[in-house]
Amino acid sequence: MAMDSPLPVRNGVNATRLRLPRTGSWATVADYLLERFGHVDPEGILRRFDEQQIVGLGGAPLTRQTPLGEHEFIWYYRSLPVETPIPFEARILHQDEHLLVVDKPHFLPTTPGGRFIQESALVRLRNQTGIDDLVPMHRLDRATAGVILFAVNPATRGDYQMLFERREIAKRYKAVVALQPGEGLETGRVLHPNGEHSQVKPESELRDLLQRMPLLFENRMAKVKGQLRSIVEEGEPNAQTLVKLEAIGTSTGFHAGLEVALMDLEPRSGKTHQLRVHLASLGLGIINDAFYPRLWDLAPDDYRRPLQLLAHTISFTDPLTGHARSFSSQQRLLEAPSTP
Repeated sequence: MAMDSPLPVRNGVNATRLRLPRTGSWATVADYLLERFGHVDPEGILRRFDEQQIVGLGGAPLTRQTPLGEHEFIWYYRSLPVETPIPFEARILHQDEHLLVVDKPHFLPTTPGGRFIQESALVRLRNQTGIDDLVPMHRLDRATAGVILFAVNPATRGDYQMLFERREIAKRYKAVVALQPGEGLETGRVLHPNGEHSQVKPESELRDLLQRMPLLFENRMAKVKGQLRSIVEEGEPNAQTLVKLEAIGTSTGFHAGLEVALMDLEPRSGKTHQLRVHLASLGLGIINDAFYPRLWDLAPDDYRRPLQLLAHTISFTDPLTGHARSFSSQQRLLEAPSTP
């Protein structure tokens, strides 16, 4: 059962909840927090107690003398980092009393975390709309652009969540892959189940593969906690994607003049980084993918070179009205082949 926070959303951000140990070598809650977090800002921790900014269930403020064991959970507002603004905005595609549909740009996280708090879609939208109950129904990677559904009304949120749990949401993505080698490209490089990636398919083999589209690609994927990348394992497939070729042409983006293919992707499962892994496993790694087929060295965001992956369309039958609904992104991938 969800536990409601006794503190309201502030500046678009939920209060942090912390579970305390029931027993230990600490006489007070303050002693425990100072040992665990005191290396960061001990004076700030004590000031929060003095200013009644740390509360227990029901909103009762704790003091420096509150004994350990009196509260199982506490809530407080974390100190927000200094953030570099992300120079792209999420566009609202639709809003009603139950749903908010947003077209998220590349580089903007869906939810707050790490060095991105205010610079996340959720916090920006809460501040923009004044809807503190706004909650994303699913997530997109920070690198991926496209359509996200947010629940507006807590009373009907569960009805929409069930669509995802029952896999009654249809999603379509667009991706751009390179058909020729070039600077900063992984053209033809194949991701294998053991993570090995020395094989590089020639251009002729890539073209033959595209001519055989559409194809249903499947493998077995897993995500290990603490690791950046998903891994491909041997065994019964648990991830499946329908891969289609939409167009072949010439990029007019950062890689202007490069021959590229625009892919249409329909995931039949929802594993982390599934589309990125599946295309890399075919030797059709997505342009500007820093994770697959091999991990690039960490570098600052290059706004000229976003990952060429877009969550283009999301469709479903509305659980409240029974009507078919579909929302599509208004964005275009930078490296997509030019159209006449």
